[in-house]
Amino acid sequence: MPEISNYKHITPVTVRFHEVDMLGVCNNAVYISYFEQARLQYIKDIGMMPAGGIFTDGFVYFMVRNEINYRGHSYYDDDLSIYTRISFIKNSSYGFDHLIVKTKTGKKIVDGKGVIVRVDPKTHKSIPLSDEFIKAVTDYEKEVQILR
Repeated sequence: MPEISNYKHITPVTVRFHEVDMLGVCNNAVYISYFEQARLQYIKDIGMMPAGGIFTDGFVYFMVRNEINYRGHSYYDDDLSIYTRISFIKNSSYGFDHLIVKTKTGKKIVDGKGVIVRVDPKTHKSIPLSDEFIKAVTDYEKEVQILR
């Protein structure tokens, strides 16, 4: 189980009514949406969101892997903290790690990983990540592994 101390970035969320099932438990698929929300907030917070907003810079990024481990439950109106980091950077891909914790209790309820690839919008083939992106991440994440 990942340690909270390994994460610098936090995105707060509150479980909404439409995200729970008939038992009042947050649906398992919702956590993938929370991961995505946290990834986008991370990119904004390190200054890598295009000035015109997402999809305006001509670059395409594909999510090619999601992994999730369920360790507990959350319920309607629970406040959650989504801890996020980029753990590695390769030539054209990078990996996110996530940890979701109940804010009040500190209980870890979900952890997971994801891999994103930068893709040429015309050929749909992977292309190298920009030096600007790598610098922004390495300036923010001192422990990121560069695997180029």
